[in-house]
Amino acid sequence: MAGESDYGAFTEKFIIQPSSSPDQELPLKGLTFAVKDIFDMVGYVTGFGNPDWARTHSAATTTAPAVLAVLSGGATCMGRTVMDEMAYSINGENKHYGTPKNICSPDRLPGGSSSGSAVAVGGMLVDFSLGELCLYYKLVVFIFLLHKLDQKVSFVTGTDTGGSVRVPASYCGILGFRPSHGVVSTTGVIPLAQSLDTVGWFARDADILNRVGRVLLQLPEVEPMKPTHITIAEDCFQLLSIPSHRVTSVLVKSVEKLFGGKYIGKMCHIVKYACLGDYVKDNVPTLKHFKGERLEDQEYNVAPLAALSSAYRRLERYEFKNNHGGWVSTVKPDLGPGISERVWEAVRSTDENIDVCHSVKTELRAALTALLGVFPISFSPCYLKSQVTSVK
Repeated sequence: MAGESDYGAFTEKFIIQPSSSPDQELPLKGLTFAVKDIFDMVGYVTGFGNPDWARTHSAATTTAPAVLAVLSGGATCMGRTVMDEMAYSINGENKHYGTPKNICSPDRLPGGSSSGSAVAVGGMLVDFSLGELCLYYKLVVFIFLLHKLDQKVSFVTGTDTGGSVRVPASYCGILGFRPSHGVVSTTGVIPLAQSLDTVGWFARDADILNRVGRVLLQLPEVEPMKPTHITIAEDCFQLLSIPSHRVTSVLVKSVEKLFGGKYIGKMCHIVKYACLGDYVKDNVPTLKHFKGERLEDQEYNVAPLAALSSAYRRLERYEFKNNHGGWVSTVKPDLGPGISERVWEAVRSTDENIDVCHSVKTELRAALTALLGVFPISFSPCYLKSQVTSVK
């Protein structure tokens, strides 16, 4: 159960030492991490954010490869973190284990579903953490705020399907990373929607974020690649309540700083602006099947991207139902407000247009690959409007 001393971040505290010799020089040696309660760890019941799930499932007999990788890299696990029930929310609330405290802004939600993972890092309880995410738009590269904090816990792992690492990272003022779908193994991770789920991680420090990434992505130490171009999603930034140049200029200055003075003169040639909505509309023809669906908050939407969201949500509901509908119908778990309605809507949903959803995903992947090319940076805002949501 979450407690005041840990800002409500943990469901369970324990220590698992790295699986390597203490004398070995390893990339994550001396770092501590926490794990979202969605990853299997041998001998522990994976709770999936809900007591009824934990009650009706046995302890795991194996450990998720992503967790094994960071243990083998020299990191020490400090426990499991709170998450939204069944990973089916991005608010960060949990009626059973409590809502972890957003250290960056205590009167506001921490974001979810990897809420405890983000708070554990933001509260300096661990160095990094793991989380699981479900893919929303492959095109989005996320904006995160970095607070200069002393270290206790280095990183946390999490998952991201609809923003479950990106959202809490932005809310809690830390760094979060969501890799491309399928790059990090999701074996041993309870699925939300496997066509969309990814494993991500949090850290307060960019160096630690990079080190964890190199372990999980199995990347060698190499010099940073210079981006061939930077694409700024101009129409998305027009939705912000602040001038877009205040955000985009940060990216340009960072690239200049990273690659030095010789690169500065080239910036005006590699920075490109795109109307992402029009590009998606022109290059994802199957999206026309979702144009007529009712969309909330029309004034805050880029219409083609909102249609893309509709396709995403339909695919997510379908896969959630296939994965967990039988359990939900049999156990009838006690679920919190909002999540209960969402879960039962998924369980009662039909299979209509699922093939079309997969076609949209395939077309979008090809379109974005063509747009971004080799070694690009794409830049667009992530969930900024929702960040003002206050804790109830």
